[in-house]
Parts: sequence; C-alpha cells; structure tokens
Amino acid sequence: MDTPGAHAIDTIDDLRRHLQWAIELEHATIPPYLCALYSLDPARNPEAAQVVGTVLAEEMIHLALAANLLNAVGGSPKLDAPELLPAYPHPLPHGDRSVHVHLVPFGPEALDLFLRIEQPASVDAPPQSDEYRTIGQFYAAIEAGLRTLCDQLGEEQVFSGDPARQIGEFHLRGGGGEVLPVVDLKSASAALAALAEIVEQGEGAARTNVWDGDRDVFHPDRDEVAHYYRFQELLLGRRYQTGDTPQSGPTGKEIAIDFDGVLPMRPNPRTADYPEGSPIRVAQEEFNQTYSLVLYLLEQAFNGDPSQMQDAVGAMFGLRKQALALMKMPTGDGKTTAGPSFEYVPPEQRN
Repeated sequence: MDTPGAHAIDTIDDLRRHLQWAIELEHATIPPYLCALYSLDPARNPEAAQVVGTVLAEEMIHLALAANLLNAVGGSPKLDAPELLPAYPHPLPHGDRSVHVHLVPFGPEALDLFLRIEQPASVDAPPQSDEYRTIGQFYAAIEAGLRTLCDQLGEEQVFSGDPARQIGEFHLRGGGGEVLPVVDLKSASAALAALAEIVEQGEGAARTNVWDGDRDVFHPDRDEVAHYYRFQELLLGRRYQTGDTPQSGPTGKEIAIDFDGVLPMRPNPRTADYPEGSPIRVAQEEFNQTYSLVLYLLEQAFNGDPSQMQDAVGAMFGLRKQALALMKMPTGDGKTTAGPSFEYVPPEQRN
C-alpha cells in the first residue's frame, strides 16, 4: 500500500521546492504564536509568556536554518509573497489538511493547535514529502533527498550556493542564538545537524522522550523540554521533571495560568470586518504594513544582504506595540477586542 505524501525527492529542483515549503511551514507557526504571546500579560502569566516566547524565538531560528539550507543548494528563499500569509484559518502548508492554522488568544484552543503542529512522529513513521502527518516526517523526507542527491550527483553539484548568503548568529528577546551555516554535506554535519535541531526542538530527541537535548536556561535543574511537551505542560498545568516520559506525563511543579490575564482577542481578525477609516481597521492596516516590511527585510537578509536581519528583528519588536494597542480596542460585541490580522500588503501598496 502506498504511503500518502511519500514521493521521493530526487532532483535538485525538487529539493529546492521542498526547502521553500520548509520556510513556509516554519513561518506558518509565527503569526499564531505571536497572537498567543501578545495576548498574555507577562506579569500575571510569566511561565506561559516565557514558554511561548522561547518557542517563537526557536521557530525564527528554524526558519533561518531552512533558508540557509535552501541557499546552500543554490535556491533563493522567498518570504515577501502572498502565499506566506494566506487568509486565516488555513491548512498547515503542504501538511495534514485537518490541521487548520488560526489566530486566537492564549488558551486551550491555541494550545490544542500548537500541539497538533508540533505533534511528534512515531519512531517507525515513514518520511513524507507532502501532505505529511508530522513535521518530523517532512524533514525526514528532505534529509533522505539530500543524502540521495549527494550520492548520485556529488556534493559539489548539490551544494552549489554562495557561502556568503549564509546567516550566522542573531538574537531575539527570550531566545535566539546560533544558526548553523551550511556549505556542504560535511557541514551537513551542518546540514543534517540543522534538520535534526529543527525536529528535536519541536518533537524531542529521538522521538521517544520529552527532552530536546539542550540545557534549559530558565530551569537549570533540568534539560530543555521540546516544543510539543512545553505546550503540554501549559495545557496540563504541570512541569516535566527528570525521569518523566511521554507515557508518564509531567509530574513536576504546578504551573498556574491566570486566564483573566489574557486579552480576549476576537479569533481570526480581518480588516474587512471594520469600515474603512475606522480606528480598528486603520490600526490593523498599520500592523499589516509593518509585518509585510518584516517579510521584505527577511527576504533581503536571506538573499545576499545578511545585515538586513538586524533590521528585520528590530521591526518585529515594533509589531508588539501595534498588536497590544489593537488587543485593547473593543470590537463592540461586549466580549472581545480587536487583534492583528496578518494580511499581506503588496509592495505597490506599502507606505
């Protein structure tokens, strides 16, 4: 019986296409994580804000790793494009069509989405290059394609990209760090390490435990918990501790969540819901201008001008102020506030 999505990646163009999909996949996590983070009062929910903030920072690193891989094999990362911001809700790019990415404030609905996105693959799960059930299976297909093409064509033919286009280190509040430059299959020690880093931070090392192989800088008494299990900690209200497994669940200290310390953002905001010129719509349009600028700067950074990465990170910090202002504007229904709509602004319509 054929495995859905099990198409082999067997040409350089196919590999480049899948690495562009990897960029779109990593980016797809960022708007929902930002909405959850912005909705949290960090003074009232410090643990939740720290978890979502560090996962968000690591997703940015994953995006940069995917872009480095694409550059290494002679591709051109594309971020400033409408397909990076489809209308919400939408299916996870090229993945399980039942996983719909939506924009909601922090809470059980957001955590359920995050757990579905970061779902670990079982140890015997086959690689899947499209319509993948888990992110780990998608990256396993990319790794298999990379190895096969190096065997068939030789490393020089596969790694034809300009090393000057590789991004190194950058920093985000609450996280950030080294992004592995990739220039050949030896640096696939770097290439494959980059893929392993993405999967382990999301699913856990070796797919059989809750830890991702790094040390937890916020809780020095334990290793770092992979994304999936960090979100599970928040949903279950308890931390994983040494000795815990996926089967045992978390048995450590309780995590208190104050849901009164979460801004009640209306799900899946859209500018079309408000009249032209109204305060909410104007604020959403300004946010969309800024976010589209971030995508432009990231694309420039990944396409030969790495200095733009600092400007992109700076612009991202400006997003928080705009989003918080929106999340404090009542929608008029007596229950919810507005929020950022993450709608793409074409270059010709930008300020």
